[in-house]
Parts: sequence; structure tokens; C-alpha cells
Amino acid sequence: MSDIGLHHVTAFSGPAARNRDFYTRILGLRLVKKTVNFDDPGTYHLYYGDETGRPGTILTFFPIAQAAPGRVGVGETQETAFVVPRTAIAAWLDRLAAHGVPHDVPVRAFGDTILRFTDPDGMALALVGTDAAGTAPTWTGSDLAPEHAIRGFHGVTLRLAETAPTAAILTEVFGFTEAGREGAAIRYAGTAGQGGFVTLHAAGEAPRGRQGAGSVHHIAFRAADDAAQAAMVAALTGKHGLAVTEQRDRQYFRSVYFREPGGVLFEIATDIPGFSVDEPVESLGTELKLPANLEPHRDRIAAVLPALA
Repeated sequence: MSDIGLHHVTAFSGPAARNRDFYTRILGLRLVKKTVNFDDPGTYHLYYGDETGRPGTILTFFPIAQAAPGRVGVGETQETAFVVPRTAIAAWLDRLAAHGVPHDVPVRAFGDTILRFTDPDGMALALVGTDAAGTAPTWTGSDLAPEHAIRGFHGVTLRLAETAPTAAILTEVFGFTEAGREGAAIRYAGTAGQGGFVTLHAAGEAPRGRQGAGSVHHIAFRAADDAAQAAMVAALTGKHGLAVTEQRDRQYFRSVYFREPGGVLFEIATDIPGFSVDEPVESLGTELKLPANLEPHRDRIAAVLPALA
């Protein structure tokens, strides 16, 4: 049985090289896979995570150089948060300031210290300091001291007109449980050490968002395997009456997609087979990887992709 939590988060960004620089050099994540959007092979799909790209650590991007900026609103992911040791927040304040990254003063919420900041495209991010983070593995190939490094996701915050219909999906389909309330925010907890929290923020009839650079395209939840995924699909269609796509092979996991009642695009992704299926762990992210159906077009695809270095 898979842990209950996020599998990955996928967003849009601006230029690919700038995106890679920020997430690898400044945030210290590993580029674990360099591939393309299978539905639009002229666009990269870049995956960042820990050493092996474990579920719950993976933030992915579709970089589009001339993309217009997005706008966060109702029916979208409001914030994507990483987890770090509680004692690392001060070091991260210094690091973000040294790199000129816009950030807020740390605040307390749900008993944790939260440092909010934005990436070069304005994507809303946060670092959540917790005592439990110190025991989690991390990527040690950056210049960050291991005791300060990101351990994976803490979770996401969704901005919704109303929270109850989405909460029902989280609890009745994915197995989350309510973990606390603060103001207009309700937090739900899974069992995963990374990506174990989803917070629902009730915004009423606020304006809807606009997708673009800095916007989250979808969030993916974990399923151990095809059977676990199929059970979730049965609950979504049978009990909740939601339409779910057919399963799609994403090379490193198998996925289904649906629009949850609040308007956010959800995915259910299998934990298997993982990112080492087509290259060894020690060289993850170093070469352009393509699925078999796109391999005959490698030269043409590579010619239109921008340089990352």
C-alpha cells in the first residue's frame, strides 16, 4: 500500500535555463529527469526532486520561454510548500536574500514556521520548518549544507470557493484526515513523510485564476500500483460521479486525471516504475530521455529545444 500523499506537482514556467538555474542552484534540488511534454514534444518537461525522485519530492515544469504570467485565483493551487528542518529557516533567509529572491518575513501557521517566497516566474512557494524533516533523506549534490537541504514537499494549499466537496475527495478517495483549522484554512494530513499535507483555503466568490508562467497545472496524488489507482477511480466515478480519463503511460508512472469539484486538476500517479527505469540513479537528468514512440524523432525534437546550460 502506498503512503497517502502527493506524488508530484506540475507547473508552467518561463525560460527553461532560468528555471533549471533557480531550482538546482538556488533551491538545491536535483534535476532527476530531462524529457519532453509527451503531448507537446517541442516543450521540455523538467523534473526536480531528491536523489532518486521519490514520490512526494517531485516538482515538474513545462517551460515556455514567452509564456504570459499566470494569476492565482479560485480553483487553483495557491502555494506549493517544501519541508526543511526547523533549524534551517534562518539559513534559508540568508540564502534567499543573498540570491535576491523575494521573500516574506517568516510566520507561524499550524504550529510550524513558514518562509514564503516566489520563483522567477512569480510562483508562490514556501519552506516549512519541522522537527521531523531532519530524518528524511535529501539530495547532497548541491552546495547546501545537508542540515539545511530541502527534504521534499510539505504540501500544497488550494484556493477554493467552498471546501467541503474537495474535502470529501481527499478523505473518502485518497484517505486524508482533517488535521486542523486556522481561520479560512483547513489542513488535511496523509501518511507520507513528504507531501503529506493538503490545505484548503475557502475564498468564497473571489476571481478565478489564469493559467500561465508561475501557475500550477495540476497536482498528483500517490497510488502504489495500478490496482490501487483503479480502486480510487472506482470511488471517484461510482460514489462521486466524476469523470476520469483513461490511464496514460508517463514512462515513470502511470496516470489518470480528473477535475475535482473545486476546479483543480488532480492526477493519480502510480509509485512505479520510477525514474531509474531508463537511466541509472547516478546519472539521472543528464541526458534527454524520450518515450519509444518519440525516439524516431529525436533529432528533430532536440533541434527545437532550448539549451539548458
